[in-house]
Amino acid sequence: MNLGLQDLALFSLTVLILNATPGVDLLFTLTRALQHGVRGGLAAAAGINAGCVVHAIAATFGLAALLATSAAAFTALKLMGAVYLAWLAFGMLRSALNTAPDATGPLATAPDSVGVDADARPGAGATGSTAPPVDLGVIFSQGLLTNVLNPKVAIFFLALLPQFITADAPDKTMAFLALGSWFVLQSSIFLVGFVMLVAPLRQWQPSPTLRRGMGVASALLFVGLAARLALAESH
Repeated sequence: MNLGLQDLALFSLTVLILNATPGVDLLFTLTRALQHGVRGGLAAAAGINAGCVVHAIAATFGLAALLATSAAAFTALKLMGAVYLAWLAFGMLRSALNTAPDATGPLATAPDSVGVDADARPGAGATGSTAPPVDLGVIFSQGLLTNVLNPKVAIFFLALLPQFITADAPDKTMAFLALGSWFVLQSSIFLVGFVMLVAPLRQWQPSPTLRRGMGVASALLFVGLAARLALAESH
């Protein structure tokens, strides 16, 4: 079936560069993988890619066009996204400052990547403390909202996809959906590989002071991303 697509190798390379460029999505996936291991990282990646599905559908049926032409709509969505990122940063900062000085791991309040509770690990019974279960649904929702509430992603989809569709494409709607699906699939593969690569670093055990510093640094990065999004221009 001829969908009227062109320069697909260049499209694939563009998507790879976008995925590998440090930003909100990559940082969110990184922090959740380090906090909650493979399961947390994959839940974050799934939420982010679900957001990409929303953006792909929106670009196909015109919502992204509205954001590109309406300064009011763009401003409203970007401010919502900035507030949400700031809220995530506040949670990270609070968690970092509340880190127990006798914690035994980089993020000792989270269960390990294979889902073993703290009281099931050797030596856990000696302290009587248990790690709270990881709510993968919450992580998924956070990833989804982080991506969906970023209007720059919507604008990117609208700007990128038409460049790889020929002018005489028989069905431009199907062409948009095909490229959007390709984007989501390639992004999913990249983020899964990224999670598998960084999750083992969770076993590293820095000092409590360094652990707090890392948490504060992550929070400040999200504050910076929130400010950057809030100041983004619509055109």
